[in-house]
Amino acid sequence: MPAARFNPLVETLSAPPIPAVQAWKRDYHGHLGPLIDLSQAVPGYPPHPDMLGWLGEAASSPDTAGYGDIEGEPDLRLAYADWVSTIYAAKIAATNIQITSGCNQAFMAAMMAIAGPGDTVLLTNPCYFNHETTLAMSGVKVGYVDCHAQNGFLPTVAAVEAKIADGVRALAVVTPNNPTGATYPDGLLGELFELCRKHGLWLIVDETYRDFLPLDSGPPHRLFAIPGWQDTLIGLYSFSKSFCIPGHRVGAVTAGKDVVSQIAKVMDNLQICAPRPPQAALARAIPALVDWRRDNTLEISARSSALIEVMAGAPGWEVAALGAYFAFVRHPFTDLSAYDAAQKLARDAGIITIPGSFFGQGLERYLRVAFANADVPTIRQLGVRFAATG
Repeated sequence: MPAARFNPLVETLSAPPIPAVQAWKRDYHGHLGPLIDLSQAVPGYPPHPDMLGWLGEAASSPDTAGYGDIEGEPDLRLAYADWVSTIYAAKIAATNIQITSGCNQAFMAAMMAIAGPGDTVLLTNPCYFNHETTLAMSGVKVGYVDCHAQNGFLPTVAAVEAKIADGVRALAVVTPNNPTGATYPDGLLGELFELCRKHGLWLIVDETYRDFLPLDSGPPHRLFAIPGWQDTLIGLYSFSKSFCIPGHRVGAVTAGKDVVSQIAKVMDNLQICAPRPPQAALARAIPALVDWRRDNTLEISARSSALIEVMAGAPGWEVAALGAYFAFVRHPFTDLSAYDAAQKLARDAGIITIPGSFFGQGLERYLRVAFANADVPTIRQLGVRFAATG
């Protein structure tokens, strides 16, 4: 009797990376102090007390126990549209917003709306591994645009254009980047937008870590102010980091009304609607917690500065790129793969990171460090830890 079979597009995928590296915790024996987990990008501080109160109120209300609008709660769509309009000095309507269950779902729903089996979506190398696996399990091909250390791990327009061919439907970028932390300048995003518009492609811009850019840096880009942006651009966002609620799973898509209508078809089948209690809480939190979010941005900046200082005193180690939550660090072990170097760091120094090879090809000398997870005093301990691996 033949055995029932799995979908090969899923069965052939590697196991989720975060649990794989966290399994190394058992190899560390605590000789340098408590283990420091710099693997998963989670806020290293709790939600605001008011946020917790609003979540509790909304979760205990009968009004949020039923199904909600597929596109999202009207109050949150309006509050987020107003916020985005302010950030980008553009006019974004609530009808341009689709609320999702986290940014991973935002990416999946957007991809399902614009690309199908046999189509190709361009990602950067290195890339965020969940974007890669989402496309793979959907039967969508991936074309890789190599990004190099000497260019700050940013793609060149020429490198992107060289990958455009029949069947390519979109280019997806992440800024500030996961895994490298590299931030795309407004000028580069503008050039990529015009390139995509020239070739009739979608430009997907994942800005999960947007709120941790320097406070005096101005708008992240001006794409939403370009007339006709709706025909080329799809923006993605996560509320998880800025509001410290990754477990509540809320994300957003900013796109043209026609795109939202297509994504709504996908959402109706994926989940019907994103969780309603956190949506209700976020509609209140967006205007109320401005100063708290600003303080958190400053705190992440302080952690970034502490990491740069520590790494400058760690012989053989080099920060190749850094921004928002992440640093892409070059390790000194020329005879070790990225996997073996990360495992050695976990075993000998009690620091959990993610091998660069998990994010693409040609990255064996790099590790991803999610430094936002640790406070400044903890980050300052890393110098001794890195030295212990020499």
